[in-house]
Amino acid sequence: MRRFLPDTFTMLLVLTVVTASFLPVHGASAHYFGIATNFAIGLLFFLHGARLSRDVVIAGLLHWRLHLVILLTTFGIFPLLVLAIGQVVPNSILPVSLYTGMLFLSVLPSTVQSSIAFTSIAGGNVPAAICSASASNIFGMFLTPLLVGLLFSVGGQGGFSWDVLWQIMLQLLAPFIAGQLLQPWIGDWIRSKKKILMPVDRGSILMVVYSAFSEAVVEGLWHTFSVLDIATVIVANMLLLTTVLCITMFGSRALGFSKADEITITFCGSKKSLASGVPMANVIFAGQGIGAIVLPLMLFHQIQLMTCAFLAQKYADAAKRRETAKAEATGATNAA
Repeated sequence: MRRFLPDTFTMLLVLTVVTASFLPVHGASAHYFGIATNFAIGLLFFLHGARLSRDVVIAGLLHWRLHLVILLTTFGIFPLLVLAIGQVVPNSILPVSLYTGMLFLSVLPSTVQSSIAFTSIAGGNVPAAICSASASNIFGMFLTPLLVGLLFSVGGQGGFSWDVLWQIMLQLLAPFIAGQLLQPWIGDWIRSKKKILMPVDRGSILMVVYSAFSEAVVEGLWHTFSVLDIATVIVANMLLLTTVLCITMFGSRALGFSKADEITITFCGSKKSLASGVPMANVIFAGQGIGAIVLPLMLFHQIQLMTCAFLAQKYADAAKRRETAKAEATGATNAA
């Protein structure tokens, strides 16, 4: 049952939302807190760049078919499915601002840590998972704002802004590149200090969430949406994740990938990154109430963790049964 319980970070996210609901930061304090948050986000992406080994990237690029399938799922199938949901579910059931959040969720890159962790547990192709999840986040810095502009332009909510792309490059990509340039000298040290530096990763996300929900609460977030609205988003997220998991799992088999590659495609192709999504929302939707926009992402984050934890264990159990059956067959053959 423990794998179905929220992890520590999720509990901290909930606590942050509750704190913002009762003690929101506003006025001059919000301005200075925003400056500190931007600095923390820059540090977060600097560490991402410094952690990523170039050898892993070069080796992973050799498996281009797998990476192409994952990228097409992440940035192609996901948005198409959410657009389909928008055609089926009317605005009276799913409010426009929450549907905007789902559209934003659909064009985000894959996670890094959880994709690799679940791939490892399930017995998948871990090196390919490392490369694919990392590449997804790098491409996402360009593709996410471009796709947001395209989708919102189609939906009549405004088009692409070069200023947004510039802000993404300045606040997220520039620190990432700086980390990559320094990676040969500091990469090993940063990877060895994972537990010490984890508060920087998670703390920056919590800061953005607190700032976003504080602003949203001041603007009346919890008076805007009902329990039914939140429940509708949860059901839509569950339907979205289930559909993508089926597409990645059965699609990879139809394309002739090995079991290890199927596992990698399933877990890397079905994830959406909270760590990248919240800072990007802070840039792309600057000046707007992003609390409602990141709410579907926060809900999807927990749903994907619980579902994929269960699925990874199922893959691992199936692998153990195959190994046991193979050993028994080999023993029977030797005995004969």
